[in-house]
Amino acid sequence: MPRDYYEVLGVEKDSTAQEVKKAYRQAALKYHPDRNPDDPSAEDKFKEVSEAYEVLSNEDKRRIYDQFGHDGLRGRGYEPNFTDIGDIFSAFGDIFGFGDLFGMGGRGRGRRGPRPGADLEVRVRVDFMEAAHGTKKEIDFLRHVHCEACEGKGLKAGASPQSCGTCGGAGQVIQASGLLRIRTTCPSCRGQGEVVDPSDRCPDCRGSGRTRRHESLIVTVPAGVDSGMQIRLLGKGESGDPGAPPGNLYATIEVEPHEVFTRKGSETFCEIPVPYPLVVLGGEITVPTVDGEEALEIPAGTPSGRVFTLRNKGIVRVNRRGQRGNHHIQIVVEVPKRVTPEEEELLRQLAELQGSGVQEKGFWRKLFG
Repeated sequence: MPRDYYEVLGVEKDSTAQEVKKAYRQAALKYHPDRNPDDPSAEDKFKEVSEAYEVLSNEDKRRIYDQFGHDGLRGRGYEPNFTDIGDIFSAFGDIFGFGDLFGMGGRGRGRRGPRPGADLEVRVRVDFMEAAHGTKKEIDFLRHVHCEACEGKGLKAGASPQSCGTCGGAGQVIQASGLLRIRTTCPSCRGQGEVVDPSDRCPDCRGSGRTRRHESLIVTVPAGVDSGMQIRLLGKGESGDPGAPPGNLYATIEVEPHEVFTRKGSETFCEIPVPYPLVVLGGEITVPTVDGEEALEIPAGTPSGRVFTLRNKGIVRVNRRGQRGNHHIQIVVEVPKRVTPEEEELLRQLAELQGSGVQEKGFWRKLFG
C-alpha cells in the first residue's frame, strides 16, 4: 500500500496549492538521483514524491483521494504513470523554471522515445436509477488518430526526415552556467532528434501525422456509480507518436437527482408522510426502494421524524460484489390542508378529550365580526 501522500510531501491536509507545490520542489531537489549518486533508493523516493504531487496538485484527484484514499483513485482509473525521471520533468519541469536539472537526461538515458498519446475526458449524464442499477450509454467524442495517408509519420510518400541540426539528433541541448548544467528539450525538433523539410510534409495532415476523427462508443456503466467516478476506456484517447501507445478516454459520471430518493455513497434516503392515526395506532405501510416497494411495520406511538432502516436495500457498492448500502426511511406525520365537516367534528371531539385547547369553530369570524 502506498504511503499517505500528505506524509510523503510533509504537508497538512489543509495545505494550499502553493504550499504543496513548494514542498514538492524541495523534496524533488532533495531526492534527485543525480544529487544522490550513492543512494540507490533516491530514484524511487523521487518518483514517490512526484506521484504524491501529481495527485495533490490536481483539484479533482485531491478531492477523490481525501474522500476515498488510494483505492478511490484506482477505482476511478488513476494509475501512476512515471516510468522514468524524464517523464516526471516532462510533466513538472515548469515548477523549477527550467527543463532538466543537473543533467537529468544523462546516466545513459539519452533521447526519450516516442511520446504516448494524451488522455481525453467526456462527461456522461445518467439518471438516479440508471446509476443504481447500471446501464449502457452511447458517447460521442473527437480524438486525433494517425493519418492513414502517411501512417502517422507526417511525411509524403518517398520522403525521409533529417537529423536535427540544432541538437545533432540527440533531442536535447545543454546550457552551461558555471558549474551548473541545464539539459533541456531541443526547441527545434521538440525532443525528436529529427526534423522534416516543409516540402516533404504529408499534404493530408500537413506534417502533423494525425487527423481529427469523430467516434462513438457504447460505455457500460456499472451499478452503484456516483457523480465524479470515472470509467477508463483503454487506448481510446489521443494517438501517440508512431510506435507509442495511445492515451486513454475517461468517462466522468454525472448522476442526476431523483424526486424521491437522495443518496450518500451507497446509502439511500427518503421521506414518507403517514396519517396521524397510523403513527398513533400502528400499522403497515408500503415504502419505495430503488428495487421496488417494500412493506414496513409502523409501531404504535411512533413519533414524527423517526428513521427506519432497511438493511441491504440501498445501492450496490462499486467493486464490492454482493455488498449494498442500507435504505433509510424517515416517517413524518401528514397534516391535511383541508378536512371534511365530519373529519373536523371528530378531530374536535378528540381535542376535547385530550384537552388540547384548539380554537373553537368560527373563531376568526367572531373575532372580526
